[in-house]
Amino acid sequence: MKTAERSPLLLGIDLGTSRTMVLSNRGARAMVRSVVGYPKDIIGVKLMHQAHIIGEEALKRQSYLNIHYPLEDGVLKEANDQAAESAKLLIQHVINLADPQPGDRIYGVLGVPARASMFNKNQLLKITQELLDLSMVVSEPFMAAYEIDQLNNAIMIDIGAGTTDICAMKGSIPSGDEQVTVLKAGNYIDLVLENLIRDNYPDVQMTNNLARKIKEQYGFVGTPKEEVIVNVRIAGKPGTCNLTREVRTACETVVSEIVEHLQSLIKVFDPEDQEEALRNIYLTGGGAHIRSLDAMICQQMHQYGEVIVRSVPDPDFCGGAGALKLAMELPPQYWEQVGQVSRPVKQS
Repeated sequence: MKTAERSPLLLGIDLGTSRTMVLSNRGARAMVRSVVGYPKDIIGVKLMHQAHIIGEEALKRQSYLNIHYPLEDGVLKEANDQAAESAKLLIQHVINLADPQPGDRIYGVLGVPARASMFNKNQLLKITQELLDLSMVVSEPFMAAYEIDQLNNAIMIDIGAGTTDICAMKGSIPSGDEQVTVLKAGNYIDLVLENLIRDNYPDVQMTNNLARKIKEQYGFVGTPKEEVIVNVRIAGKPGTCNLTREVRTACETVVSEIVEHLQSLIKVFDPEDQEEALRNIYLTGGGAHIRSLDAMICQQMHQYGEVIVRSVPDPDFCGGAGALKLAMELPPQYWEQVGQVSRPVKQS
């Protein structure tokens, strides 16, 4: 008797500048830092016992590693062989986190920034073509909208590390003029915060990685509910520092452009739909964790009438969950109607 063919392993992958998430139809759910570390010299090789390290562990060992972020502003660095190699290692790593079994067919839906160029998408598909049996790239904010069933008269604001993507959902696949990508996002906030701390507290030893951790733990906008008191190293000695002003200033640097593009995108809706769209604005991505960001956006949009901004459930994984949901609900023969698709060159 012929054995029934095993169902494909379906993956939803949110490929980000800072973090990459993967979910599968068999219950896998994982997050990894989008970073690959290579040893600087023979000493690093001895300490590592391997050719590279991926994720948070690479950052912990960065004193003897060359650190590579293969994704810049959420997409592959153009004309950069090292980035392509690192991206392939990263994607293979997240596929492995989903625990594929020998003989599995693996289909993956991957998220990219809303306005990623055709070159970026083709470069990514060229890599996934070697790793997956079927792959599709789609807009990250569209994936989040798909997950929460807000596909009509809604606006998604996806604040990642490299980009902030804002997307108007009008009941169909968003066109180019219905999506905006802003290059001010989490990484920009980290850089501003690092520089503010260095300028205001010259003796505090600060790195970009430390600034990121402070933002992730304490990030807020508007009137602070409590002061941000952080343990730091001051000229090599332990101490504390009040960074309330610096954290607030850094986090608020992204707000004006978000509001500006919201004001522009609301005009792509028909006049009779604009009130509903303004009541359905959703924050997703890591930036959705910034406290009071929803309230500040509403405040700065008050001239437009009733504006309701809320965070999606589980903003870190919402995009990946939407990608998996799309993969599970849409038969593969229809994928090309939604995004760019690549089929395999894998060896049997």
